[in-house]
Amino acid sequence: MAVTPSRDEGSAEFGLRVEQVDVVEDHEPDVTTLIDGVRAVLGQAVGTEIVTAEIRRFTGGASREVYAIHATDRDGAPVTAVLRRDPPGHGDPARMRAEVACLRAAAGAGVPVPRVLASGDTAPGIDAPYLLMNTVGGESIPRKLQRNPEFEAVRADIADELGYVLGRIHRTPLDTLTALDDSDQLDTIEQIYLGFAEPRPAVEAGLRWLREHRPPPRPVCLVHGDFRLGNLLIDPTGIQGVLDWELAHLGDPIEDLGWLCVRAWRFGASAPVGGLGGREQLLDGYHRATGDRPSADELHWWEVFGTLKWLVLSRFQAERHFGGAERSLELAAIGRRVCESEFDLIDALDLLDPAAPEPVSEPPGATVHDRPSVTEILELVAATLADDIGPALSEDAARQRYLLRICVSLLRISGRELTETGVMSQVRELLGRVDCISEAALAEKIRSAALSYEEKDVRAAVTATVLARVRASNPGYVA
Repeated sequence: MAVTPSRDEGSAEFGLRVEQVDVVEDHEPDVTTLIDGVRAVLGQAVGTEIVTAEIRRFTGGASREVYAIHATDRDGAPVTAVLRRDPPGHGDPARMRAEVACLRAAAGAGVPVPRVLASGDTAPGIDAPYLLMNTVGGESIPRKLQRNPEFEAVRADIADELGYVLGRIHRTPLDTLTALDDSDQLDTIEQIYLGFAEPRPAVEAGLRWLREHRPPPRPVCLVHGDFRLGNLLIDPTGIQGVLDWELAHLGDPIEDLGWLCVRAWRFGASAPVGGLGGREQLLDGYHRATGDRPSADELHWWEVFGTLKWLVLSRFQAERHFGGAERSLELAAIGRRVCESEFDLIDALDLLDPAAPEPVSEPPGATVHDRPSVTEILELVAATLADDIGPALSEDAARQRYLLRICVSLLRISGRELTETGVMSQVRELLGRVDCISEAALAEKIRSAALSYEEKDVRAAVTATVLARVRASNPGYVA
């Protein structure tokens, strides 16, 4: 399961960042080897000798390595391409072959996708399953697509075009795509969630609602699986490329439309379709491509599913750190963003209790310590990092700036949590009203149907616990 592991609605950047990989004579042996491998594969793909090659690595959380290639042939003509490869030693040849098959099949169906130049389970110097594509122009950073003047004209109709492109994807012939997974997506997400052994009332309410309201199944088709801003290249004339097909599978086509409407992919904007347009526009474009117009209820079901899916996958990514598989400040911080999806989920299910109590701050207890207090220390350190140290970093220290922003965020989360000392007593009182000693007990009762997730006191308890987490982690999210 591969998802982008972090998002920052403050900066609204979910696109790829570029880091240059040095190409001077003393570059590291593995980079030199990769460049040599790229030259050979690219030369064979375009039918000419590649004399020089420079690679720049894209970063931003993808599970695969992605490189921009700028090369020249023996006549001095420029040659550009994009390389996707699995991390060496962690390759999945079958999944890469499936992605290649999706790109080729989708291209044949009229979907704007990069053209496959070459692919393989491995190659000398590349040393992992790989995919080489032509370069496609366009922007993928949501903040720029939502705000920059050059995209003003395309913004008016982009939701319609997004629906149209999804319709073309869903009409892709399946005869070359038999290797794709066709398992039930709701079952898959539920099993991942259960693997955490961390019962959550909001998730249990979502699972029950999804089981109780599931729309009739549609004929199986190609589903992109991660169709959203950040995985699209858009220029002022429209969509130029649909990227990142590694989560593609066979399933219900409306899954893609619902995923695109999940709040996480609006990046702080209000419009439901990627922060750029409305659901009706999306359905207009889809009808234009397919002759079919999904109902509002069907789209809503898949939007709820997508919200729950992002919640579970965010927790899955955090588990990579908590479980010891990959020590990472970035992944650990995602654990504090899960509550945002919890809030979105109960909001989408209309389970938010409007009478949920505001947090109460109790006066600090007696202490022998002088000021600054712990909370004051946290804020002082956070402010110094953000206002003094961060701006002093050099312009090429993008990764350090990014990690510093995460550190500042975690320090401020800690400070907010320490000041809301009355929250747990409120939560325990609300849980007691439904005869539960903990959130886990409430989750189990919702799962077993011993309690209805629509019951007033249940809604109050779920809302209070989720809001407590969000107000500590990202108070602006609720506002």
